[in-house]
Formats: sequence, C-alpha cells, structure tokens
Amino acid sequence: QVPLVESGGGLVRVGGSLRLSCVASGFNFNLLAAAWFRQAPGKEREFVAAINWGGGSKYYADSVNGRFSIWRENTKNSLYLQMDRLRPEDTAGYYCATGKGSSYYPGAVDYGMVSWGKGTLVTVSA
Repeated sequence: QVPLVESGGGLVRVGGSLRLSCVASGFNFNLLAAAWFRQAPGKEREFVAAINWGGGSKYYADSVNGRFSIWRENTKNSLYLQMDRLRPEDTAGYYCATGKGSSYYPGAVDYGMVSWGKGTLVTVSA
C-alpha cells in the first residue's frame, strides 16, 4: 500500500484551474504537517505550499502565493492544492509530502518533509 497517492493532474490552458488531491494511508496523517512540491523537467525540486497538522497555519512560495491554495481534510486523510490562474511555468510534476511532526519548517531541508508520493503531472499550455 502506497502511503501517499496524488491525483488531479492533467493538461490545462493558461489561466485555467486544477485541483490536486493526495490521499494518505497506513499512518497518522492527521498528526503531521504536509506540503506540496513540484519539479519541472531539468530543474530542481521546489517548494510550493505547506500546512501544519490542523490546517491553521499555511505557507506559500512567492511564485504561487495568491494563485494556489492548500488545505486538508484530516477525516479523509487527504491533502489538496487548488491551482488557479495557471501559467506555463507551473508545468511540473507535483508531489505531496508529509513531515515527521506537526509543523513545517521553512528553514529546514524540504521544509521538514520526509515522506513523498510518486507525483502527478500538470501541464499548462499557452
């Protein structure tokens, strides 16, 4: 059983929207911080957004702030990323991740995330 499974990626036009989902299984997802990262072809993985265990604290990369929203439904062991006003530079594989504890850490490697899904591909066409 794969612990983190993303879905919702696809092809969308510039300015469009997508909603990504990530379902966790086999561990106490509701106790852990979570985040979304992305990796474009030929580029390093980059942080997108993070959320603490209860959803009361969120943090966004400057590049997506105001366009993307992260939230979670702990009763469903699920993490979401709403992506609006998409741009070609948002094209990437998107990965959900969970931390070892209840908070994320902007100064830490990968914001303290330690477990990763296999990703879902988002392609934004002009």
